[in-house]
Amino acid sequence: MYMRWSSLSTFAISDSIGASLDNGKAGPMAEYERRIASGELLAGDTFQLDTIKMLQRLFEDLLENEDSCQLDKCKDADKQTRGMWLWSSLLPNRSYSKVKGLYLFGGVGTGKTMLMDLFYEKLPSNWRRKRIHFHDFMLNVHSRLQMHKGVTDPLGLVAKEISDESILLCLDEFMVTDVADALILNRLFRHLFNKGVVIVCTSNRAPDQLYEGGLQRNLFLPFIETVKERCLVHAIGSSTDYRKIGSAEQGFYFVGHKYNGYLKQKFLQLIGKDTPQPQIVEVVMGRKLEVPLGSDGCTFFPFEELCDRPLGAADYFGLFRNFHTLVLEGVPKFAAHNRTAAHRFITLVDVMYENRARFVCTAEASPLELFEQIVTISDAEKISNAKSSSLNDKGDVLDLCVDNELGFAKDRTISRLTEMNSREYLEQHEAKLSKAS
Repeated sequence: MYMRWSSLSTFAISDSIGASLDNGKAGPMAEYERRIASGELLAGDTFQLDTIKMLQRLFEDLLENEDSCQLDKCKDADKQTRGMWLWSSLLPNRSYSKVKGLYLFGGVGTGKTMLMDLFYEKLPSNWRRKRIHFHDFMLNVHSRLQMHKGVTDPLGLVAKEISDESILLCLDEFMVTDVADALILNRLFRHLFNKGVVIVCTSNRAPDQLYEGGLQRNLFLPFIETVKERCLVHAIGSSTDYRKIGSAEQGFYFVGHKYNGYLKQKFLQLIGKDTPQPQIVEVVMGRKLEVPLGSDGCTFFPFEELCDRPLGAADYFGLFRNFHTLVLEGVPKFAAHNRTAAHRFITLVDVMYENRARFVCTAEASPLELFEQIVTISDAEKISNAKSSSLNDKGDVLDLCVDNELGFAKDRTISRLTEMNSREYLEQHEAKLSKAS
């Protein structure tokens, strides 16, 4: 079975870390400079340099306050017996951390996730820390809430469990689109911060833009203030999309329905001598997902069965816990008439990218052209002001989908689809498979 990584590998830091910091040999800054010197990263991006400096300062602050933050899981385990844990769970043990977290936001492909992961990799391995995609984090929260149904304060109990496991949380791709998430986030994170949790997260949106236009957003606004109170907010202003700098190839993204037959041949080629069979995979909370065809870590789906059905992030995470390659037939162009499918496809690409999965597909158009009809409110206003732009060649009104969340998220998806078809990404995929086997 192909298992998904829930966090990245970490590297232990020696007891002499204080001395190492003095001479610049440890921490994210030194690793960033090493990667530039080796040619792994491009030099000269002042936006990335400013960001890594902030991550370095956070790294040093955490080291300096390791004991007060209770980061060392070994020391914490020595202090508590099972009985003491039960007693402490009934009391407000711990308070706000002395160390503030970091909220990194900026355009797609600017290196937010890479820099956060670089920071995470340099953390001591004995610390209580976790790196997780925000989609996955919220699925875990809802799963825990379901388990504690009937408890007086289930969110408080969930926050206690999370803080016992991880005092430092690194959340990738912070994005709020679901009203159920929006309504609990402020209380959840207030509980987490009150228990000393430090948050580092990445997002395409500034805190003030989160859940923009969402249902009952007035109830969500206190969460924005909570984030700004407990995290330093830093914009990565780079306009460079590094995902598109890689050596893009055309080996796995086929434009046109004429390639559907070839796509099935490609699927059979990937699984070798195995015979594909329908399968059922476990998702969460007893849910199951039917897989039309699957074998040897590869699965085949028509687009409709994966994105036109009521599926979500939980289903996609469950899928990629079992498969490392998705062959998807018939990705359409997106517009107002298939807005919901567009939301699901964007979530699917996010989960694939998080899992470094391989993506093979036929599509109606290039990644950029798939989302031409998806626009933000601002873009829609510009189109309405230019009357000729709102008509196609036949003089019909375009099937525009005006959606701020989709309008912002589409750039990330286009960027990721481009990178997922690059030689570098596919080499990383192969390396991950080799390591897992």
